[in-house]
Formats: sequence, C-alpha cells, structure tokens
Amino acid sequence: MTIVAPAHPLTDAEVRRIKADFPILDQQVDGVPLVYLDSGATAERPRQVLDAERRFLEHDNAAVHRGAHTLAARSTDAYEDARATVAGFVNAASPSEVVWTANATDALNLVAYGIANASRGRGGPAAERFRLEPGDEVLVTEAEHHANLVPWQELALATGATLRWVPVDDTGCWTAADALALITDRTKVVAFAHVSNVTGMVAPVAELVTAAHAHGALVVLDACQSAPHRPLDVQELGVDFAAFSGHKMLGPNGIGVLWGRQELLDALPPFRTGGSMITTVTMEHTEFMPTPERFEAGTQPVSQAVALAEAVRYLQAIGMDRVRAHEEHLAQRMLTGLAAVPGITVVGPAAGVARSGLVSFDVDGVHAHDVSQYLDAQGIAVRSGHHCAQPLHRRLGLTATSRASTYVYTTDEDVDRFVRAVSEVRGYFRADGADA
Repeated sequence: MTIVAPAHPLTDAEVRRIKADFPILDQQVDGVPLVYLDSGATAERPRQVLDAERRFLEHDNAAVHRGAHTLAARSTDAYEDARATVAGFVNAASPSEVVWTANATDALNLVAYGIANASRGRGGPAAERFRLEPGDEVLVTEAEHHANLVPWQELALATGATLRWVPVDDTGCWTAADALALITDRTKVVAFAHVSNVTGMVAPVAELVTAAHAHGALVVLDACQSAPHRPLDVQELGVDFAAFSGHKMLGPNGIGVLWGRQELLDALPPFRTGGSMITTVTMEHTEFMPTPERFEAGTQPVSQAVALAEAVRYLQAIGMDRVRAHEEHLAQRMLTGLAAVPGITVVGPAAGVARSGLVSFDVDGVHAHDVSQYLDAQGIAVRSGHHCAQPLHRRLGLTATSRASTYVYTTDEDVDRFVRAVSEVRGYFRADGADA
C-alpha cells in the first residue's frame, strides 16, 4: 500500500510569490495595504487567467459549434479543451460529464428542474428514474446556501414530494448520524454542501453517499466551497451530481460547472431550451442533442470557459493538497487569534477540528455590518450578512455574522492584521463596557 505524506502548507515565500500574480491585491484602501478576506464570495484572478481570456478574445473569438471558418474551429477547440481540463480537475470519467452553466446556482437548478420535468412525464422511459410524487422525500440540511435549498423547495411544490432537513446544533453543524436517521426508502434526493459557506464544516460525504445509494436516492453535492479549496474527486466521492462556480476559484463570472454521471445526464430531460442543444426541430416536435450539449442552450460562455481552464491549471500547479493544507493552517491561526478576543463567538467547528479556510463570527454588541465597515476602514475586506443562509442564522439566533475567508494568496500577516482589527471593534463602538 502506498502511503501519501500529508501536504505541507505553503511557505510564506511561496504565498508572496502567488500574491504577486494578482494585480488587484497590489493596492491600498484608506491608505493601508489591502487584505482581501472575502474569497468565499468571489476570489480574485491572477494575471495568467486575465491574460488567457484576453488572448482568446483578441485572437480566437467566434461562435462555437456553428461555423466552418478558421476562428470558429479554433474557438470550438478551445471551448472543448477547457471542458476536458475541468473534467480532469474533478476526475470525471469523461469530458462529456461536464456541463457548462451560468454559475453553480444555475447548475443546481438544472438538476432540480430537470427532475421536475421528468416527474411530469418529460424525457420518456429513461427519465422515469427521476420521477417524484407525493410520499417521496427530498433531504437537505438546515445549513444550506439558498441556492441548494430554494430549488428543492420548488421541486417539492411542483411534485407533491416532502422536503425534509437535517437539523444543525448550536454551533451550526450537523452530524452524519442525524442525516442517516432521516434517509429512508422514501428519500429520492439527498442534497448538501461539501463545505458550508458559513461554518466551514466539511460534510461526511462518504457516509451519506453509502446510505443514500442503499435506499436508491440520488446525491447532489454543492461543491462551491470545496472545488476551489481542496481536492475534488467526483468518482472517489461517489456522488451523482456536483456543482461549482468559476468566480470562486480564480476564474471569471458567468460560468459554472455541473458534473453528473454520464448515464444520469443522458436520462435527465433539459429545462432550458433553444438553439445549440437540438438535432431536429419541426413546428410540432424537437429532438435534443446528447449530453453535454443538451443542457447548453443559447450562446455559450466561451471566453469564460477558456479562463476557467487557465484557473484550473494555476491551481493544479500549486497542488490542491497544498491549497487545502494552507487554508486549514490559516483557519486554525484565525481561530486561535479570535479565541483570545473577548466578546467574539465563532460559529462552526471548534479550534483543532478540520474545517475550510473560512471563519464566521459574531461580535457581542456590534452588528455584523458595522464590523465589516470598521474592518474596511483598516483595509480589510470581509463579508457581512446572512451569507444566503437565513435558516442557519435563524437557528443560531443571529440576524447576521461577519465572515473572513482565505485563499492561496492569503498570508499569515493578513490573518494577524485581521485579528488585531477585530480586537479593536468592541472598543471602537463602546460595546466593551468601558467608559467613553
């Protein structure tokens, strides 16, 4: 048996070399160097990605899968080469298992509305495997991003199925045991985030996949906070569908990825229709292309796909094991620092427990938006709000939290500046009980 040594976090020198690739990070905010800790919302882009998209637009840009001229051929090759690159990144069995979408939200809706179409008879006999009806159940968790909750609410309303959810505890986390207790023969879909965008919790994927498949249920993985930050091997995970977005992993806006098992994509009816995804159209009837084209109606995100592929190559050059190790190191450094600050409550796994490189927290007596504005005045960019996870915040008794999220360009110094600034917040707002 081959024993793989744990990956080491990036060294300070390596992170600084990486950070130099990001032009946007070389600026000051309010007279101090920018510390960008909002990568969980949108990551910045290195020169290599910016140059790849610009180079394509300046030399190869044309409609794909349409023309016979030279630029059309080059564009089509670049578009499909990008698909193959992303397929390799997640260890898909074939590039045809990768569907380009507008974003991860779009990808999750594609699955949910495809199942809804199958449930009303679209797709023929092959799509019967997706049919939902009253008595069936869809299982999510109370910690989901709205993008992996609302589509399933809509699916339940459309089919008469029941939406159920795994409850979270007082830290915002849930357990495999709680999930397994809710998976039964009535369960048809189990959908959950690989990594929570609020707590940083890493889901027990293997246990849920085993249980769901034992009961004949599909597993849909929201990989938005895992694909950019840790190795994502869809075959090893055993899930049926996975969704992630380009803009969270050093790539452009306007492109997302749906990965699905080939046999499932071939059977799933499309829900968005139009040009580019058809073989034959008459005034009475339409035949659709095979996957992945059947799900890519309209003008395709060609330059975005090219840029996303370059982002993938950039991450692969670093090594996803080292990306994960670097961010886990930063998260523990952040947790240790915040633990020494009075009046700070961190949600999610405790220090020492594996989590992604993001930390959400509440400052006693100070609203999250005020925290964010104070940090911004110190040149530190964080996210504030409910992070598109209102049910989770409601369960925790919070209207909002502040969230600091790291990436490959985040240094130890960035984290230390952040902790120092947070330690000043309650005093600045006179929420620490000290006299003015």
